[in-house]
Amino acid sequence: MAIITLGTMAFDAIETPFGKIDKIVGGSATYVAYSASHLTQPIQQISIVGNDFPDEEMNELKKRNVQLTGVEIVADQKSFFWSGKYHLDMNSRDTLITDLNVLANFKPKVPEEYQGAEFLMLGNLMPGLQISVIEQLRTRPKLVVLDTMNFWMETALDDLKKVLGMVDVLMINDSEARQLSGEFSLVKSAKRILQMGPKFLVIKKGEHGALLFHEDHVFFAPALPLEDVFDPTGAGDSFAGGFIGHIAKTKDISFENMKTAIIVGSALASFCVEKFGPQRLKEITKQDIDTRLSEFVQLVNFDIDLV
Repeated sequence: MAIITLGTMAFDAIETPFGKIDKIVGGSATYVAYSASHLTQPIQQISIVGNDFPDEEMNELKKRNVQLTGVEIVADQKSFFWSGKYHLDMNSRDTLITDLNVLANFKPKVPEEYQGAEFLMLGNLMPGLQISVIEQLRTRPKLVVLDTMNFWMETALDDLKKVLGMVDVLMINDSEARQLSGEFSLVKSAKRILQMGPKFLVIKKGEHGALLFHEDHVFFAPALPLEDVFDPTGAGDSFAGGFIGHIAKTKDISFENMKTAIIVGSALASFCVEKFGPQRLKEITKQDIDTRLSEFVQLVNFDIDLV
């Protein structure tokens, strides 16, 4: 089942306690596409790049049936560039450089052949652009998933509140949930955020797993303890790609199936952090994913004898 993905295709410069790389392909839409394409195809990309975005990356995406009709290429400008440095705990980071470049004038257009897609993944981007894509779709997708961040809460709150009323699932991390809701307790935060429009809320807690809220239901999924966390960049986007990829593959948007989707998303994210950029997502096979999913099952499965 086709998934439309809106987000950035970009370059990142990353420094972690374990290494440094000056330029690697990144961007929310890139990670979502690599992740989701392991589960379902086609992925219909909407993004913008400059003249410096590598052809080999475009070809790599095409090989995975990622359709690029909706990717605008600006001949005389550079792609979006982000540089960040991670702290020792790998959960917090400092943004060093943000060069919007082509992103500054991005007006996303939904190609005719994307109309009728059943799933929409709105990657982390200006809320106004997310609204514009929803409004261009003549048929509302079965499921609209939104990823956002604290930056938009600080700079575009009105637009963010508007888009929250137009989506089914919101994905944010725990500090963003507290910021958006004004509540410290994540349960109270979730109640308040669900009143803003989304039917489902996923709160990501990094190495401590993820929570899924819907009405009065709560589900907690642990994160797999990993020996090596090399680069957390794109982990949230890989999680989102795994989540919506599973939903699109099964065509089931129930709370029960979303529990599984969170585990699948966590599995994809756990691969992403093992190498710089989306490198690891390009290498893994279905067998790798199945093996890791069974590790998740073992993690939460226990037998108990009641005395």
